[in-house]
Amino acid sequence: MPINRMIGSNYNNSPSRTIYSDRFIPSRSGSNFAVFDISNSPALLRATLFGPDTPGTPASRNVFRYKTETKRSLHSLQCLGYDESGPGISHSPVKAPTKVPTSPYKVSDAPGLEDDFYLNLVDWSPNNVLAVGLESCVYFWNACSIKVSKLCDLGIRDSICSVGWAQCGTHLAVGTNNWPSSDMGCIQLPHCRTMEGHRSRVGVLAWSSSLLSSGSHDKSILHRDMRARDDFASKLVGHKKEVCGLKWSYDEREQASGGNENRLHVWNQHSAQPVLKHCEHTASAKAIAWSPHRHGLLASGGGATDRCIRFWDTATNTHLSCMDTGSQISNLVWSKNVNELVSTHGSSQDNIIVWRYPTMSKLATLTGHTTRVLYLAISPDEQKIVTGYGDETLCFWKLFPASKSQ
Repeated sequence: MPINRMIGSNYNNSPSRTIYSDRFIPSRSGSNFAVFDISNSPALLRATLFGPDTPGTPASRNVFRYKTETKRSLHSLQCLGYDESGPGISHSPVKAPTKVPTSPYKVSDAPGLEDDFYLNLVDWSPNNVLAVGLESCVYFWNACSIKVSKLCDLGIRDSICSVGWAQCGTHLAVGTNNWPSSDMGCIQLPHCRTMEGHRSRVGVLAWSSSLLSSGSHDKSILHRDMRARDDFASKLVGHKKEVCGLKWSYDEREQASGGNENRLHVWNQHSAQPVLKHCEHTASAKAIAWSPHRHGLLASGGGATDRCIRFWDTATNTHLSCMDTGSQISNLVWSKNVNELVSTHGSSQDNIIVWRYPTMSKLATLTGHTTRVLYLAISPDEQKIVTGYGDETLCFWKLFPASKSQ
């Protein structure tokens, strides 16, 4: 009814009557900014959004304008502030990429280190002890005390083909070359136990808790339980030539093996036959590494006529990507501290490459030797690696940053 009375009539608003609308405009006349100590807030906000005022220019500027701004460096971009000394404002410059040293921090002679692509003669224990197989002997280098000691000598009738530390750091497995009646020797410190089963040299070893796996030139893989008296618990036959690559996944549910017939196989804990078979490599699939950052992510590297690093998702049986490195790949290792991996190479580059995954951009290429980089092991703190060369030398490199959890 009041609206009907207003329509068609000369309705005059009373000066004393308040008019209400849908727009609320607050009044700051009664506000006390001193309570919040932001008396300079308008100036600070204006300078933050538009930059500091310059003499002879108006304080306000057109915000919604289409114009290409002057390029500024990434370090000049600041978060809520215009002055480095502004009150209550802190600035964190963007971190520069970690620089990888291009020279080893230590070089050691290793007389008798075999120039053989299919052997694995260097391994670094969780207790910071490096084991190296030199001809018929195994030596220890303690990285803490910098002392070298001899563990064993097999004599002139035998030679070392592989060494492998258990995760606990108190058991060392040693593969030998006592052909034609080759044994796989497992040295359990301070006692020694010898286990048989292979009919040819044992070139690769892999631990999974108390289970030790050994790969041989006789094309087989033997699983050995250190708690049992039997020489081996099970035998896996799937490769048609020498087993030269062998790695357990970090959750110990899968094992990857590479053969000299260019095949890559994936086995589970209970399978007598490989659950996955890949034949994309065109040379020996010796280099194998599981990612510590993603479940089921596997990397494999091929030999001289292949030269490729391939990535696999074993959960979905998918070939993810391939990178041609241009050189024979002898080893792969993935850092736990950062999502980066190292590849070592033989003919024809004879170098070491640090890659960032998944872009596979090169972070560093380490050179200096004229012989193949045959051996690779990573330190327990995951910051350093040791590489062995065909010229009988060992080089120690610091490549990765410390773990964030350390």
